[in-house]
Amino acid sequence: MSAISDLLDRARARLRRLDPRDAAQAVDAGALLVDIRPGWQRLDEGTVPGAVVIERNHLEWRLDPTSDARIAEADSPDRQWIVLCSEGYTSSLAAAALQEIGLHRATDVVGGFRAWSAAGLPTAPGSDERPDYAQPHQARPHQARPRHAQGPGPSHDD
Repeated sequence: MSAISDLLDRARARLRRLDPRDAAQAVDAGALLVDIRPGWQRLDEGTVPGAVVIERNHLEWRLDPTSDARIAEADSPDRQWIVLCSEGYTSSLAAAALQEIGLHRATDVVGGFRAWSAAGLPTAPGSDERPDYAQPHQARPHQARPRHAQGPGPSHDD
């Protein structure tokens, strides 16, 4: 068994993964679906209306309730987050990482966006629009810092 297969198996052993229909029902009941696919993939495959878009390289910083870079929806550590990628592999690793930072109800969608779409659940045409949190801030000159000194968390252009 490869190292990544072992890592994936260990991650999934901690998750109560949801098939697309169960994920949609959980969203209807108040869970938040977070799409971690990069813009090019959302543009190519499509999107899920109402999903929170947080590309994978920003995920932990945006959802950690104690992070200065968190999104407003991350203020409740008890919220259920359902992670969505293209096929359900990266989302399993991401959901396990969210559990590591204390979001114990994090899980993912079995089969990812492709299974969601195949199940006939709502989708929309693709978009590679940057999420609001990813828009560059208008820094005043005294606030600008060299890239290497930006501190924890990914920069807006990572």
